[in-house]
Order: sequence, then C-alpha cells, then structure tokens
Amino acid sequence: MDKRVASADAAIAKLHDGATILMGGFGLCGIPENLIAAVRRKGAKDLTIVSNNAGVDDFGIGLLLQTRQVKKMISTYVGENKLFEQLVLSGELQVELNPQGTLAERLRAGGAGIPGFYTPTGYGTMVAEGKEVREFDGRKYILERALRGNFAFVKAWKGDRWGNLIYRKTARNFNPMMATAADYVIAEVEHLVDTGQLDPDQVHTPGIFVDAIFQGPRYEKRIERRTIRKM
Repeated sequence: MDKRVASADAAIAKLHDGATILMGGFGLCGIPENLIAAVRRKGAKDLTIVSNNAGVDDFGIGLLLQTRQVKKMISTYVGENKLFEQLVLSGELQVELNPQGTLAERLRAGGAGIPGFYTPTGYGTMVAEGKEVREFDGRKYILERALRGNFAFVKAWKGDRWGNLIYRKTARNFNPMMATAADYVIAEVEHLVDTGQLDPDQVHTPGIFVDAIFQGPRYEKRIERRTIRKM
C-alpha cells in the first residue's frame, strides 16, 4: 500500500516514447511542475499531451515544446504560448482543440468507463466536423468520445503514502478527473503525510486511483498573466 517513490525521475521510469499523458491543472495553477521537468530530462518523445492549456514559452508544457518532445496536444486554451503557435503553423505539432467543458467530460467519461456521450456544444462549428450528429427533443447534439491516457500526472496540495489526495482551490480543476482516467497515475504533492493525517471527508482523490506519489522539492507557482491596478 505504500506508494511513495523517491523522486519525479523514479516515478516516470515506465514512461515510454509515444505515450499519452494526461496533465492536470488550470493555466499554470496546479500543474505537475516536477514531473514535466523529469520528462524533459528523460527525453521521451512523440508524446501526446492532454491538458487544459499548453503552458507558456518557458514554463509548464512549454518546456517540452522547446525540446520537440510533444507530437500532439489535446487542449482547450493555448493562447499564452507563442512557440505552440509557431509549431502548429509549421506542421511540427498536431493540435486537437476542445471546448473546455467537453474536454472535462471526455476525461470524466474515460474514468467512468463510458465510451462516449452527446453534447450540443460545438454543433454547427469546426468542432463537429466528422462526428456523428443526433437530434434529441428538437436539438442537435454531436457524439464525443471519452479520453484516457497511458499516464496521468497530477499535482495535489497534500497526499499520504497510500495515495489519497487533497487539492487546493483552482488546482482542483482537471486534476481529480484525470486521476481516474489513466492506466498509471503519478501524483506529486506539496506535503506528503503519513496515513491518518488526512480528514477522510476532505479527500478528493482516493488512493485506489494513484500508483505512485512523491513530495515535490520546490514549486514556482507562476502567475500566467499578471495584471495590476493603478492605485
């Protein structure tokens, strides 16, 4: 039951070229900073990354774009990364854009064992091209397929050695559902505690979903777009 590993590098020992990785977080909040750095060091390539966004030019998934380790991105919002734009336009990077709620539901369905679902979001747009359309109660819906990954990299505030996780605030976006939708789930946490120190009623991801856990040595927690108000 003890799922602790020594480091991010040890946690990704099974990572292989061509893998699909689900990466939690919202913008730069709650992203698996240490695991991303470990993937860069390992040099795994031809990766498919599923993430709400693509990081920024010099941080987050942007670090893996710099080294050309990513073959395809499945994302919702990618507007903060100039390198991402350049790679897509040059044909070096494939991209599959999803409405944000659709991506969340595709992951939730993948974790629940549901192969697909119908949604009105995207009907009549490029999102619907090539997808089955059905009408329910006079409204058109498109069929979206569930999403699963070979690996999920999630970042939590606290976790115990059994893999039970508690997220904090915005970091709770995408991390919990991704932890249910992959074959091998790695969690990095700010605080790694012993069993019995987490309130069971506050656990967001039960340890049954987590395969490996470690405490990250440092977190930058950058702000994606800093705005200030003149006083």
